[in-house]
Amino acid sequence: MPMNDLPILSALRTKMQWHQERQRVLAENISNSDTPNFRPRDLIDPKFDQNGSTVGAGMGTLPMIKTSATHLAASGAPDSFDNDRGRSGFQTRPAGNAVNLEDQMLKVSANQMDYAAVSSLYSRSLHLLKTAIGKG
Repeated sequence: MPMNDLPILSALRTKMQWHQERQRVLAENISNSDTPNFRPRDLIDPKFDQNGSTVGAGMGTLPMIKTSATHLAASGAPDSFDNDRGRSGFQTRPAGNAVNLEDQMLKVSANQMDYAAVSSLYSRSLHLLKTAIGKG
């Protein structure tokens, strides 16, 4: 088995890719902060099982949602795509834009810190494995 196929390294790589994609989504939110009727988006955290594999990796981690009255509803699915459901406490502006720059910047900085922690764990894990096989 190649070193990169180890479950812990695969999980760390998946988490780093998730943080990179989340950074892109948050940057889109910030760049559209003045766009009328724009709603901020965010990503769902990846879930891992005890072996370090992503749960739902084959079908993705997003639930199926009924988008038409003629569609069958999936069991346990949310009613709409609205992830916030009013929990943020922020109101939309008169133009319909719901982006709060302070909230988005806090998410960006937290995402950067989390990415730095995961990438540090990944590089240290690789260094430990190289040391264990005598190449470090």
